[in-house]
Amino acid sequence: MANETSVVEEGAGKSFEEILGRLESIASNLESGDPKLEEALTLFEEGVRLTKEGTRRLDAAERRIEVLLDDGDVKPMTGGSSNGGH
Repeated sequence: MANETSVVEEGAGKSFEEILGRLESIASNLESGDPKLEEALTLFEEGVRLTKEGTRRLDAAERRIEVLLDDGDVKPMTGGSSNGGH
């Protein structure tokens, strides 16, 4: 698919925070109802590509954290566990 290359190009060189900021801008623009149909579709497509790249980066970060937790003595916190009565 030709759009698969676009996924890399769309998020390449951008930080996760920049991707998130652009997604917020796209959402605001689309919610305003101002863009014409073709522009709205282009923005939506860009948003989908950026979402995929952002998700890919979050998944990679999660895998890195899991490796760090598996290799060390650090144990992940669980929401329902008692923390020593505090």
